[in-house]
Amino acid sequence: MKTNSAASKPVVNATLASNPFMKKSSLQYQAPEFDKIKDEHFRPAFEYGLQQQLFELSEITGNKAAPTFDNTILALENSGEVLKRAQSVFFNFTSANTNPELQKLQVEFAPKFAAQQDEIYLNDQLYQRVKAIDIQSLTGEDRRLAEYYLQKFEIAGANLSADKKEQLKKVNEELASLSTQFSNKLLEARKEGGVLISDVKELEGLSADEIASAAANAKTAGHSGKYLLALQNTTQQPLLQNLKNRNTREKLFHASWTRAEKGDANDTRKVLEQQAKLRLKKAQLLGKKSFAEWKLQDQMAQKPEKARELLMRLAQPAVETAKRERNEIQSLIDKQKGGFELAPWDWNFYAEQVRKAKYDLDENQIKPYFEVNTVLEKGVFYAAEKFFGITFKKRTDLPVYHPDVITYEIFDKDGTSMAIYYLDFYTRSNKSGGAWMNNYVDQSHLLGQKPVITNVFNYQKPAAGKPSLISYDDVTTMFHEFGHTLHGLFANQKYVSLSGTNTPRDFVEFPSQINEFFALEPSVLKNYALHYETGKPMPQDLVDKIKNADSFNQGYSTTELVSAAMLDMSWHSITDESQLKPTLEFEKEVLKKTGFTLSEVPPRYHSPYFAHIWGGGYSAGYYAYMWSDVLNASAWDYIVKNGGMTRANGDRFREYILSVGNSQDLNQAFKDYTGKDPDIKPLLRNKGFIK
Repeated sequence: MKTNSAASKPVVNATLASNPFMKKSSLQYQAPEFDKIKDEHFRPAFEYGLQQQLFELSEITGNKAAPTFDNTILALENSGEVLKRAQSVFFNFTSANTNPELQKLQVEFAPKFAAQQDEIYLNDQLYQRVKAIDIQSLTGEDRRLAEYYLQKFEIAGANLSADKKEQLKKVNEELASLSTQFSNKLLEARKEGGVLISDVKELEGLSADEIASAAANAKTAGHSGKYLLALQNTTQQPLLQNLKNRNTREKLFHASWTRAEKGDANDTRKVLEQQAKLRLKKAQLLGKKSFAEWKLQDQMAQKPEKARELLMRLAQPAVETAKRERNEIQSLIDKQKGGFELAPWDWNFYAEQVRKAKYDLDENQIKPYFEVNTVLEKGVFYAAEKFFGITFKKRTDLPVYHPDVITYEIFDKDGTSMAIYYLDFYTRSNKSGGAWMNNYVDQSHLLGQKPVITNVFNYQKPAAGKPSLISYDDVTTMFHEFGHTLHGLFANQKYVSLSGTNTPRDFVEFPSQINEFFALEPSVLKNYALHYETGKPMPQDLVDKIKNADSFNQGYSTTELVSAAMLDMSWHSITDESQLKPTLEFEKEVLKKTGFTLSEVPPRYHSPYFAHIWGGGYSAGYYAYMWSDVLNASAWDYIVKNGGMTRANGDRFREYILSVGNSQDLNQAFKDYTGKDPDIKPLLRNKGFIK
């Protein structure tokens, strides 16, 4: 096969020298110089960075000295500095603040980036050097890093014949291109898929602020005087909870469900079907029966069977609970003489009424106590200060990529500065759906780097001069994403590849999910649940209602999540192309076969807009949310039994879980932390499935 032994050193001309990606940012902790970065800087930085890394690899393979940790593993770890710097900003931009120029670059460079990975991990000369190193003679992170790279080469296909490597490279390039196509189609489908309403009467039940926001959306889209209900990432849409007009609810649900299956330019089905076929081909080239079998070998679950077993253990009690919830809702509809059978677009609207009846809890009573900035500073930050001792200072001197972005500096318990942290709260037409955490700069003792982290959300932006009031679900999302931030913040590794959130998928959601528990911790809730007008804390009776209602609708929410995970695992567990069928038919058969037959409870993500698995990195890995949930419930059970929200517990969680990155075996790390293996029972209890 082709090697990179002849790669030439790239030349830096005067124009390139002024490119902000060519050198480390002069800002604190190398925070990106957003005020200097322009769209036109990415292409030359990518082209130079790709060539520079190939040259660095050729120096490794051309080294006449015997392979050592320093001249092979460490040299590989440190290669591609310019490329990595440009990619970190680019990938954040294409998710949070894209535009047509960036989308074109994304389409053009996705296969090139995939090819670069193959130039590394399918390079036989490089692999032979890695394999020649005596790993047993190494210790600590050096040993872990050497093991990490050896496994990465072998999982990628370094052992394949030259002919199969060439086949694999073509498959990888095509998959990268298809993933980008899927993401761009879905973004457009989401933008184009909103529901345009002419008569404000059809929006009865929405708040004045929500109606104003819909009017602003319509104006931005060129429909002044009308109302645009924009789509969010998931199947169910938040506005369905309050819309009284059943016809409007049905329109909104239908728009969500069919957004990417209209037979137009934004239809994703052919693209995802191609991806499923190519992923199977890739797995079989690599000697595995299915893509899931190949993908899970370096995860905590290790085998698809173990992941499926977990999903089925959750599925049965979840579906049974959802059936009882459905019957309760249907009884309410019948009592009100509705004259119709419950449909998916009715669930949230009537579930909210059942919740009010059972717990006397009205979401609209709660929202005034959840102003977004107060939740952040007096809730999320306050909990982190109490549990871990860290503090926060707002920064207005650092450049940002959009006016909505706010910035903080984070300090450790001893007052030492730790990190720069960005937040991007509000939904935009050029932002991908959902919420996430990313690093602009990863922590590394070797490189002297402290983390620069971002959290991105999709909360509805309020009309000018209005407060940003969010739901309790939105509150838990903020705590969740900050849990990822804590994981990156407390990273304590020598090497970037082992640092912070660079862990298996089925571990990475554990720190984020456990952080959700702090949203309802009494001292934390009391501190941030303040009325946006009066500043008064939420009355205790309302607090009690939220807590009592916390396990409400768990049958529904767990069923929609587990069914989505089962769809993902099924798409990636095929062992022969003949098992694939057209998207909608395949999905229908999987749901029926696995017992998800409640039509009123659709999957959280329908296959055509399942961005996690077709446009993101969760292919054969969406089960990770549930796997991590078992870890999180077990760990919280341990914390509660050992004194709850104490600094001692925070320090221990930081030491054993948050600060280890991927520097040790994570199954063992969990056992060291709690003294035992994770147990599913605390999770089933938390969801109300068992007592």
